[in-house]
Amino acid sequence: MKIYDYDGKKNICGDRLREARVVQRLRQEDLAARIQIKGINMERDSISRIEIGTRFVSDFELKVFSEVLGVSVNWLLGIDE
Repeated sequence: MKIYDYDGKKNICGDRLREARVVQRLRQEDLAARIQIKGINMERDSISRIEIGTRFVSDFELKVFSEVLGVSVNWLLGIDE
């Protein structure tokens, strides 16, 4: 299986994910806990790796991030609405 990068990163939502988390004054641990409440097993380390772009993000994780942070999936992807 070939693993692809986009501009040297494995996701395009990490920067916006961090931005939304910081604006809401959430620690990575807090965000991971909220994600876990939604049924996705995710630790603080995974949040960190997503934010720095070294971890892929699945579509269902992106949807839950959107719900938990109160932002749109399009915004997380950098698509201006």
